[in-house]
Amino acid sequence: MIRKAFLAWCALYTLASAQSPSAADLQKAELHVLPVQGHTYMLVGPGGNITIQTGKDGVLLVDTMFAPLAQRIDAEIKKLSDQPIRYIIDTHVHGDHVGGNEALQKMGATGASPVAGGGATVIAQANVLNRMTTPVTGSQAPPPQTGLPNDEYDTPTKDFFFNGEAVVIFHEPAAHTDGDSIVFFRRSDVLSVGDIFTPERYPFIDLARGGSIKGEIDALNHILLLTVPEHLQEGGTRVIPGHGRLCGEADVVEYRDMVTIVRDRVQDAMKRGLNLEQVKAAKLTLDYDPQYGSGDAFVESIYKSLGGK
Repeated sequence: MIRKAFLAWCALYTLASAQSPSAADLQKAELHVLPVQGHTYMLVGPGGNITIQTGKDGVLLVDTMFAPLAQRIDAEIKKLSDQPIRYIIDTHVHGDHVGGNEALQKMGATGASPVAGGGATVIAQANVLNRMTTPVTGSQAPPPQTGLPNDEYDTPTKDFFFNGEAVVIFHEPAAHTDGDSIVFFRRSDVLSVGDIFTPERYPFIDLARGGSIKGEIDALNHILLLTVPEHLQEGGTRVIPGHGRLCGEADVVEYRDMVTIVRDRVQDAMKRGLNLEQVKAAKLTLDYDPQYGSGDAFVESIYKSLGGK
């Protein structure tokens, strides 16, 4: 059921645009909460997956989907905990992951909140705030932004203790974007990795927002460094992707290998002097397309990321 719902929503919007479906479509959307392990849950819906951590200290969210879903997301959270939302961590800047920031932040903790005016603390890598407040191209300022991070970090890692476990945030430079974070719940042994890893589609390398194929592969390798499988690759560290099903280390290995192989194919074609249209015509992802969809946009992003014109 969840896989079918996810695939249906893939037809409603593209990752590259990260634009919200219509309000009517969102009202029809199904939300599903899955227990992961330890203190964590995974909420699946029409936007990016949300990771929920609960406990005596309150609720922590990784990503917030689309703004019109905020009330329904809050209702699902209340089925798990009667504690307020204290932290929101943004994995990157795209609207299908940060759209609910403002509404859910306001629903957060009040009395004990360190945020002026109350509400949850919104954590993100500094480039997320930069991207939300400056234009991608040109000199025209973007429209006023809401739900901005109020606790941005610009170091390789940020960590704190919450609900009985260490929460470690890692910046993954120039991967899907230049502001990607992955979040490691150390006692629960769960990684929430945003759109660096999307097991049912090719990665979207957002070149306009600082993404690169090298950073994407580096980030996938870092995820694998942090994951530890159980016997025969079953169990162990759970990986919550930006979109799609709950995964483990073996799924990330398969994905990393695919990304690396396609990168190598494009690189080889460029060394042989092929231009972008010739590279696309070579159908370098043909063997992977049945699993991940059309690879044209992915191949183009690799070509440009490697310096092709």
